[in-house]
Amino acid sequence: MTDAREGNPTRLSATRAVEATGARPAPLYATIHGVLRDHLLDGRLPAGLVVGPTAIARLFGVSRIPAAAALAELAEQGLVDSFGGRGYLVPGGSEPLRMDLVEAGLVLPEGVGAGTASPTRREQIYPEVEHAVAGCLGYGRFMLNESALAQTYDVSRTIAHEVLAQLELAGVIEQDSNKRWYAGPFSAEDFARHFEMRWLFEPQALRQAYPMLKRADLEARLARVARISGPPVAPLELEGVEADLHTHTLAPCPNPVLLAALKRSQRLILVTHSTFADFQNSAEIGNMMRDHEAVYRALLDEDVDGAAAALEAHLRRSLAPCLDMLSQLPPIPESIRPPYLILAD
Repeated sequence: MTDAREGNPTRLSATRAVEATGARPAPLYATIHGVLRDHLLDGRLPAGLVVGPTAIARLFGVSRIPAAAALAELAEQGLVDSFGGRGYLVPGGSEPLRMDLVEAGLVLPEGVGAGTASPTRREQIYPEVEHAVAGCLGYGRFMLNESALAQTYDVSRTIAHEVLAQLELAGVIEQDSNKRWYAGPFSAEDFARHFEMRWLFEPQALRQAYPMLKRADLEARLARVARISGPPVAPLELEGVEADLHTHTLAPCPNPVLLAALKRSQRLILVTHSTFADFQNSAEIGNMMRDHEAVYRALLDEDVDGAAAALEAHLRRSLAPCLDMLSQLPPIPESIRPPYLILAD
């Protein structure tokens, strides 16, 4: 096999012509990062403008995870300034400027954003609800209040019910015989089962995805891993790095049944960086980044067997630290419990 760095085709570059046409879109955070970067470099956003992940997620029609990952990368590049945990600021302003991002001058390219795709209100709020609920499962068993969910997002009871039904289909919550919705608890046994599912099948998904992977994407993901130097690291930034490896890198896998089965386990595990935000450990973060690096370097060296083995080893090693943090969780802090989740007896 020839080396792409010498300008010759490799398995990593074989589908670039297809991807260039938009047949397989870029990862969400990469699209968001590119749009914001261009605006910032061109000076099209006013100095001091407050730019937060919630507003970006709503504008682009995505969840907070890719929005937060894109903003974190822009901060690493010095294109935005941290705003004391309340988002980011366009550099140069004397006072924070809070205004609608579109009114401030943000223009989305054709085919990008919530307005273009015309998502329903259910599609807009579902990712955030799923993330919030999944992040609380380690703390115990909860009942979900449909009326409170509707009130929280200012939607109808019908839309709230649709969101809950989608959560049930995703395996995040369940409905009992009295038609009440419950979530959790996510026990140590549940963790172990989902991790086993992942270390058995993620390496196979990686093998199948490998021929469609782009070298440039892998190099960019490896660079993001290298920039993680915590703790502290924002939980959503860690979840973004995890999504890079376990979601975006596996996404080209041509077996939709395999990917769907993996997603049911991943959606409950990747969010635990938010659950365990108060238990960050520098040694464990370092181990995780080295694991990710080993997978990417093997892929870039065209060693798919080595990459699959490194991915399996990473997942097997990660179980014990997760179980240790799970055992240390205190009662759920009210600050992270959404108002529609009621702790069950």
